[in-house]
Formats: sequence, C-alpha cells, structure tokens
Amino acid sequence: MKNQVMNPFLPSWEYIPDGEPRLYDGRVYIFGSHDRFNGYNYCLNDYVCWSAPEDDLSDWRYDGVIYRRSDDPRNQDGDMCLFAPDVTVGPDGRYYLYYVLSQISFVSVAVADKPSGPYTFYGYVHYEDGSILGEREGDLAQFDPGVLTEGDRTYMYTGFCMPQDKSRPGPTVTVLGPDMLTIIEEPKVIVPSTPYAAGTSFEGHSFFEAPSIRKIGSTYYFIYSSMRYAELCYAMSDSPTSGFEYGGVIVANNDFNIDSYKPAQKPMYYGGNNHGSIIEIRGQWYIFYHRHTNGTNYSRQACCEPIQVLADGHIPQVEMTTSGMNRAPLIGKGEYPAYLACNLYASTEQAYTGDPGSWLDCRFPKITQEGRDGDEVDGYIDNMRDGATAGFKYFDCRGIQKVSVTVRGNNGGVFQVLTAWDGEPLGEIPLGNNIEWRTYTADIKLPDGECALYFRYIGGSIVALKSFTLD
Repeated sequence: MKNQVMNPFLPSWEYIPDGEPRLYDGRVYIFGSHDRFNGYNYCLNDYVCWSAPEDDLSDWRYDGVIYRRSDDPRNQDGDMCLFAPDVTVGPDGRYYLYYVLSQISFVSVAVADKPSGPYTFYGYVHYEDGSILGEREGDLAQFDPGVLTEGDRTYMYTGFCMPQDKSRPGPTVTVLGPDMLTIIEEPKVIVPSTPYAAGTSFEGHSFFEAPSIRKIGSTYYFIYSSMRYAELCYAMSDSPTSGFEYGGVIVANNDFNIDSYKPAQKPMYYGGNNHGSIIEIRGQWYIFYHRHTNGTNYSRQACCEPIQVLADGHIPQVEMTTSGMNRAPLIGKGEYPAYLACNLYASTEQAYTGDPGSWLDCRFPKITQEGRDGDEVDGYIDNMRDGATAGFKYFDCRGIQKVSVTVRGNNGGVFQVLTAWDGEPLGEIPLGNNIEWRTYTADIKLPDGECALYFRYIGGSIVALKSFTLD
C-alpha cells in the first residue's frame, strides 16, 4: 500500500484541522491548527507542518513544530490557543503566517524564509495610524484569516458570524500593503451572514466561519463554512473585494446534500464544524477539509477529495471517501485499518458530533486511539453496538472469496458485509468471545469491480473494530 493515498492522509494519531493546502517548489504543504487527541477544547497544540512531494501524495513528511503559542508577545504564558492559520508569499519572497489567538480579536503575523519555518513573530495587522485592526471601535471581530497576495497587495479575509448574531453582517476583506501588515483598504463585508442573507443567492448557505480564498484563471473563489455547519461552500467573483455570488457546496463532513447513493439529508458520518480549501496539483483540483473523531469536536483530522472545476467555473459537491487523493479505487485485497472509515453511523440517526444527548448516552461508534496525544499508534473504531455500521469507499475487488475482521470486546454476534448501506448482506462473519484483538473469517464472495464496503455489527455486545481483510 506504499503508493496508495487514503483518508485521513496523515497518520491516524495526527490531528490537523482547518487545513490550508499550499504548493511551493514542488511540495504540497498543509497549514492548519493543531488539535489534541482526547483534548478538552479546540486547537490546544502548537502549529506543526506536514508536506509531500507533488508527484507522490502518499509520502507525507512531518516537518516539525513551526510556531509555538508562546511565540506571540501577547501570549508568552501560552494560555491562548492558536486558531486556524493561512500562509502566503510576500513581495520579498518570504513566507507570512497569519493567525488569530483565542480570546483576542486581531490578526497576528509571523514570517519565515521557507514554508516549513520556523516562523518568528512579525507584527499585528494595523491601520496606517498604527491602531490594530480589531481593537478600534466599530471593527468586526477578526477570526480565521485567509490570505491571497497579488503583486504588492495582500487580500485578507476574516470573519465569524453566529447565525443569530445581527451585529456581524458577514466576513470582510481587508487589503494590506507590501509590508504585509499595514491596511491600505479598510475592511469591507463581501458576503452576508444569516440575518442578512434573505433574498440573496446565499440564503440557506449563508456565511458562518472559515474564510479561505483562491483564484482560478480570472475568477476568485471564496471558500467558507456555512450556517449548516458541516458544509464547505464557495462563492465566485471577478473581483477580490466585491461581487461574490453563491456557487454551491464542495464537501460536507457528514455527506449532507449528496443523493447519489442515499437520501440527500441522511447523514453518513458524525459531522461538525468544517474548514479547508482547494488546490491544484499537477492538473487535478482537490478540496482539503477535516472530519471529527473520538466522539467530540476537539480531535479533528485532515482529509482530502479530488474535485472537478467545470467549464463554467462551478464545482460539483463530492462524497467523503476512503480513497481520497488516490483518484482511483483502492486495491481490493489485503488488510485495511478501520480508522479509514468514511461512513460511520448507528441505528439511531445523528447528523453532528456532540449534539445534546448524543455522545453522552454512548450510543454512537467513534474513531479513536489508545494512549495519549502524540503516541504513534494506529486508530480503530470503538463502541460499535447493535446496528452500528462502518463504510469504506471505494475498492477494486477481483476474485475475493474470504473476508475477515479483527475485533475485540465481543460476546458473540456477527458482522454483516454489504456493498451498499441499504443493500442485502453478502454474508456474515460470526464472532466469538474475546477481550483482546482477534481475527474472524468467513467465506464471502465479493462482486468483481469497483464497490463500497460496509461492515454492520449485529449483536448484544459493545465491539471495537481494528481492521478488515480481503482475500
């Protein structure tokens, strides 16, 4: 499997949400915030960087810590978190990291001589009179900066707008000069928040958070998370500062809106806040986003799907998949870890991670791991109860006659094997009684060709699924 790429594309013990992908000198870099396994809040760890050669997206390399929470002069005690960042190249050829600390409503900037840093603090985005953006009376709260540099001008997009908050009309674009800090065009709202979306193209998909900006040809794409929470949407304009119209949804981390294999509003994963962006790598466009694990909002992982940019500029929504950047079905043979599940749900339907009364009653399966944050151990699916299902897409299966599962914690029951979430089982794998990992096998013939695989637990136990094997 060395040359296959799967979701999540980083190791299962790494938690990088809010990913902004960038391509520099033949390498793809992912800049995001940094969650903690089993953390109690968002973005508890320092910024780190992962990168891969553009011609081998299976070969992700850990480039280390690039910026620490305490590197900001206003956070020397490290008591605030580093929220979602973005990176751009300035007119001087250096790399500029834009971010917002928790509890503070202005944009900090750090700088480095190479994409993977280390970055050093540079300054705060400010007006020409030196006052800091976000501190002046009337300034909107600064949050999640996304940046695009063209010549001597950098366009910075920020915003966070709760759906019921009328005091925040939408995200803003602020134009910075060649020093990457000084405002030369003051903030301007570019798309509406929920209270102001009625009658516009954004109604039903108004801005919530996670602004990001890209340019394809002469068209600017504003990517954002909508008031529907799990969606990454986009808007298009011929100008970076005005004229944006709603384009559509690119991806949702519970597969809302997708009706190609299930009802459009049926959730197939436990969704939550979403943040990411698009990038072209060797002629193929991709959307980077994140999924939620461990049954909370605070252990999120980076995922990626190939997308199409149509001739008219629009981007059709894509499914969450296991194969992701592989751009082809995975080899339908051998062992695959269960943490690669792109669909995960229980017999009781639930759209979002952490809804009141959901995870507290422990009905729902979750992707998790052993040990503490930073322990390099593979994840698995825990808390699979009667009717819980894990789905994996897609595989090219040829001549498969046997299917195995490696499980623990079971006291009888079976795993049904299906190729559609609502299909008839192709067979069942009977389980025994074991508290340590053990593999069980059954004679199950899979159809030749491309297919999805679903494993549904039926029984009275609470089962953990480590992996499955196709022979």
